[in-house]
Amino acid sequence: MELIIEAGKLSDIDEIEQLYNEMNDALEAGINYPGFKKGVYPVRENAVEGVEEGYLYVARWEGRIAGSIILSHKPEEAYTSVTWNTDQEYDKIIVIHTLTVHPEFVKRGIGNSLMDFTERHARKLEMSAIRLDVYEKNYPAIRLYERCGYEYVGTVDLGYAEYGLPWYKLYEKVL
Repeated sequence: MELIIEAGKLSDIDEIEQLYNEMNDALEAGINYPGFKKGVYPVRENAVEGVEEGYLYVARWEGRIAGSIILSHKPEEAYTSVTWNTDQEYDKIIVIHTLTVHPEFVKRGIGNSLMDFTERHARKLEMSAIRLDVYEKNYPAIRLYERCGYEYVGTVDLGYAEYGLPWYKLYEKVL
């Protein structure tokens, strides 16, 4: 059983949408650390845009999509309100969005594998850094990012307070 991480295709969209929905159902039934909300984020349109722009990657386990990640060069507007460890333009920085793992594949190292892939991918593209934001109470993700060597840079409001998500921590890994 080997995990394969590759660029997502339009033919993957239905399965990615199913992953998002089943993940959101599981989060709503338990502890919703990331604060994702079914029908709000992540949704099919996020996957479509990620595939069309060439930024969405899927992790396949035995042919099934076990997880996905979007690796773009698009920061959130609030990223400008902090001092980063590198001041490169965003064409030299990868921004992680929408790291997801299907509930059936939790605790199998999918998140770690997606983070390792991100770093290898960024180095291959000669990027200067990788950045991300994470809801301040998403403790499992924060532990993952810190274990992977990401440094806390600051806390910002990304505009999701209406969903009960007022503060996001920003992390960066300089390559």
